Amino acid sequence: MFSGIIEHCTRDFLLRNGELEIKLPFKCEIGDSVSVNGVCLTVKRVYNFWHYFDVGNETMKITNLSFSKYLNIERALKIGDRLNGHFVMGHVDGLIRLVKTVKLFSTVYMYFTLPKERFAIVRKGSIALNGISLTISNVSLDVFEVQVIPHTFENTNLKYLDIGELVNYEIDIFARYGGKKNETIYFD
Repeated sequence: MFSGIIEHCTRDFLLRNGELEIKLPFKCEIGDSVSVNGVCLTVKRVYNFWHYFDVGNETMKITNLSFSKYLNIERALKIGDRLNGHFVMGHVDGLIRLVKTVKLFSTVYMYFTLPKERFAIVRKGSIALNGISLTISNVSLDVFEVQVIPHTFENTNLKYLDIGELVNYEIDIFARYGGKKNETIYFD
């Protein structure tokens, strides 16, 4: 589990044949969970500061790991840690598109397309975008807005996003299980 407070943003990574290699400024242990653009991945090998992760086919299909230029990194929470942000599971729901960015004084307003889980997108609710804990500031029929403070904007991959670019999203866990009746899913 994570808090959505990003520790590091990097472009020092390589993805090939289902393996992601990331150079980190801190060392993790084999078996540790790490949030990579909001995707919970497990460290399988460490060499110096290079960390290696397996990335499954489903993860490749529903996330931006295969085409993102910068990755947000957060190590998993430990029992007893202070919890800033909100509860982020690292189970990405899919991709949404950046529609517009407006800077007003020190705040950056970012507008994104609504995800399929529209029920979870409410004013003052939480959402994780590329693993970043954000508060939804406004919602319309087809987009929602987040207000990004300067620290978050400067220390995450949000500042590198272009209009039309896809980001990973994870709806708030409380909205997922408290806001809508669970649907039964049948497999063929």
